[in-house]
Amino acid sequence: MYLEDTIAAISTPIGEGGIGIIRISGPDSLPIARSIFRKRLDGGLKSHRFYYGHIIDPDSGSLLDEAMAVFMGSPNSFTREDVLELHCHGGYLVVQRVLALTLRHGARLAEPGEFTKRAFLNGRIDLVQAEAIMDVIRSRSEMSLNLAQHQREGLLSLRLAQVKESLLSSLALLEAYIDFPEEDIDHAAKDHIKENAVASLVMLDELLSGFSEGRIIREGVSVVIAGKPNVGKSSLLNALLREKRAIVTAVPGTTRDLIEEQMTIKGLPVKLLDTAGIRESDDQVEREGVKLSLEKLASADLILFVVDGSSPFDDGDRAVLERLTGFSFMVVKNKVDMDTTPVLPFGAEVPVVSVSTRTGQGLMQLQQVIFDFFIHHGDRDSRDFVAISQVRHRDALDGCRQALGTFMANLERAVNPDLLAIDLRDALAALGEVTGETTADDVLDRIFQQFCIGK
Repeated sequence: MYLEDTIAAISTPIGEGGIGIIRISGPDSLPIARSIFRKRLDGGLKSHRFYYGHIIDPDSGSLLDEAMAVFMGSPNSFTREDVLELHCHGGYLVVQRVLALTLRHGARLAEPGEFTKRAFLNGRIDLVQAEAIMDVIRSRSEMSLNLAQHQREGLLSLRLAQVKESLLSSLALLEAYIDFPEEDIDHAAKDHIKENAVASLVMLDELLSGFSEGRIIREGVSVVIAGKPNVGKSSLLNALLREKRAIVTAVPGTTRDLIEEQMTIKGLPVKLLDTAGIRESDDQVEREGVKLSLEKLASADLILFVVDGSSPFDDGDRAVLERLTGFSFMVVKNKVDMDTTPVLPFGAEVPVVSVSTRTGQGLMQLQQVIFDFFIHHGDRDSRDFVAISQVRHRDALDGCRQALGTFMANLERAVNPDLLAIDLRDALAALGEVTGETTADDVLDRIFQQFCIGK
């Protein structure tokens, strides 16, 4: 990675569109503009102004496209470098030709995420904000978008900065005693250091406790519909999606393959899977479908165990129930619009929701129960929710908390200030892994390689 060079890439999706944007960042951005962009009025390109003109190949004099250009001078740009954007027509060939022209006149093709990486390395954003940019792009629901925007705006970084400031304050006090080893830490200083550590632990615990919901909001959940044949699994899928996605017949075993669809429940991204009815069968194709269904149970975040509310709970249901041991599931009692409703062998710890896929009865309640299963603070305004949402963040903060726990134990044992300072530095190093201050280069490379080229 050479920050002194100039990079270029197409920043809009490949294909046909109204506009195609070529983004250029680095010291040669303005010289490239002067070489290939011709505008009607005399004078240079003033920063942060759009100019109308034409993109010309200076070697041949041929016209490539009619375009708009905007130059953003350093440090007032996304990367804090000189940045040039060329807005041309959005055809595949024209943007490729304009990109090739920029590469011939001093730029190189950007690597995935390199614009954002330069913004990070140049201090415009921290690593949490950089990762959040990709989350904003990939968001599939209002909740995930709000969470990503909060991280991108630096609200999570602000919480982490408060922990860091508290730890640095304690470290500064300890280092004062390290400079004067003949003095013991007095009670007032020890109390202040302890108060800072406790406050930091409280903030860390709050962030760590929100990880589960943060991850769910960011990544969504997998919900598998399971049960014996002919209880209405495919009908439930169709009813929740409000469209006929799965074939429904009175013949048991109609569904033999997985049907996977995406939906949102109150802003929560849900991957919904309809599976083959679980039973013993002589049909080879059906047996393969049942095998695949059983495999999906293990990877599901939640299983909807569908039973027929118009007939007794039988051995077929019990056989499915045995397969659900150790998994998270709730019972969906279907066909409750019909005459009989069986007594189910479940205690209060297993949620049971009665529905009718034919009339729509209970479907809203089912969605609410699913939402409440994953989101434990449903009354909270998601616009105010700040949380960690990535395993990398969770692991780093957990490391910070462990180092801080060791520090607290050593503080009570009146351990030498030099050793206490090591504990605090370990905690700060772990905290810095989240924001990128102490993140290894190979980890940075892996993070930014997940980005698209042009971002």
